[in-house]
Amino acid sequence: MLANFLPHVLNGLSLGLLFALIALGFMLIVGVMEVINLAHGSLFALGAYVALFLMGFFDGIPIGIRYALVLALAPFLVGLFGMLIELCMRRTYGKDPLYGLLLTFGAALVIEELIRVVWGSREQQLKLPEAISGAVLIGDLIYAKYRFFACALASGLIVMLWLFIEKTRYGAIIKAGAHDSEMVRALGYNLSRLRLGVFALGTALAAIAGIVMAPIWGIRPHVGVDAVVPAFLIIVLGGVGSFWGAVVAGLMVGLVVGLTGAYASEWSLLSMYLLFILVVTFRARGLFGRKSALDN
Repeated sequence: MLANFLPHVLNGLSLGLLFALIALGFMLIVGVMEVINLAHGSLFALGAYVALFLMGFFDGIPIGIRYALVLALAPFLVGLFGMLIELCMRRTYGKDPLYGLLLTFGAALVIEELIRVVWGSREQQLKLPEAISGAVLIGDLIYAKYRFFACALASGLIVMLWLFIEKTRYGAIIKAGAHDSEMVRALGYNLSRLRLGVFALGTALAAIAGIVMAPIWGIRPHVGVDAVVPAFLIIVLGGVGSFWGAVVAGLMVGLVVGLTGAYASEWSLLSMYLLFILVVTFRARGLFGRKSALDN
């Protein structure tokens, strides 16, 4: 029985870690820009499509090296594209947040249509190296190697991101910028450069998640919608601004979606929203959020 149940738990954990990675990129941008980036899901999809393009571009190179190159280059290229969006957003800073929302919504539509024009609407698959394809046997458990790879990569990136934010000078500036951007400017730091770098980092995280999710979900133009909605729920569920809250919430959502998907597939998506309603009803600030007027 355990051998039948454990794969679904592992599926939920891998899904949850990838959800957390998407949510952390989303949270960084919301924290520093004070704008909800509605293009985040489209940038997630763009990461997968750029990876698909680069796999073809490097055809002839051994697939293991090709995949490593794609994992490094595709997020970098999508990060540069994110910088273009941030440059367009600059005229909206300090104005009604609705302008930023509309601009990112427009960017999401443009990216999705651009994907349809270049790659078409047909679902596509990303080739994987043999080393992370197939299944591995652990005792009675037969499990996909790629899921272990996805878990390890997402966990490593989350830890590296935490170390970057908590242990480096630039991370301290990002945290200060999320708390009070004008104070950062008053201290002599270049706020424009900070926003540009944070937007690139957030979009690169979305792109990496898109590449890693591609063999699990497939690649299609509107796949980003499946990623951005859980990311938004996870940020609120974990407590807005809480790094580890987002990770714990991501794991909870991943487990709920993974287990209901295995045993009651028609409840899979609904379970995520029910979990959100349950937590927010009893703890409006989220699992790790600070106390606010909502709790009074």
